[in-house]
Amino acid sequence: MNKSSPLYIATLCSIVSLGVTAETVIPLQGQSQQTVQQDISECQAQAGNTSSTSTTDSQSGGRARGAVAGAAAGATVAGVRGRQHEEVYDRLDDDLKQEHRQNQARDAAVAGAVVGGSRQRQDRRQDRRTAEQSTAASSSAYTNCLQQRGYQVTP
Repeated sequence: MNKSSPLYIATLCSIVSLGVTAETVIPLQGQSQQTVQQDISECQAQAGNTSSTSTTDSQSGGRARGAVAGAAAGATVAGVRGRQHEEVYDRLDDDLKQEHRQNQARDAAVAGAVVGGSRQRQDRRQDRRTAEQSTAASSSAYTNCLQQRGYQVTP
């Protein structure tokens, strides 16, 4: 067996086992192929255990939830404002009162949809940042584990 075979095998194992990130693992202490594979598997498991696995899926429907909340708030505000001016509000026809509440609810629903969409985008950006940080922490843990076991890890 020539000297480049263990290096080739270690490189192949690291590329196949990581999938997403192609890193080269070079044994520095003459580890056997079996030891290299075992160490890579154990370090992957350790890195997986240290990373945050509780990623939240970005929820959909932020605009719809905002619109519903806004519509309810708008109708409530319209009713409260109407009762503040009871002498005028009581003289209005019930159809006009209903139309006023609906207009207020519609306007508030539009505002709620905008706010809900904005919050949803903000949540998605935060979820992406969290996932990136988790991936970086996992990669760092994996690299540190292999380095402690006597390997050189290069991206």
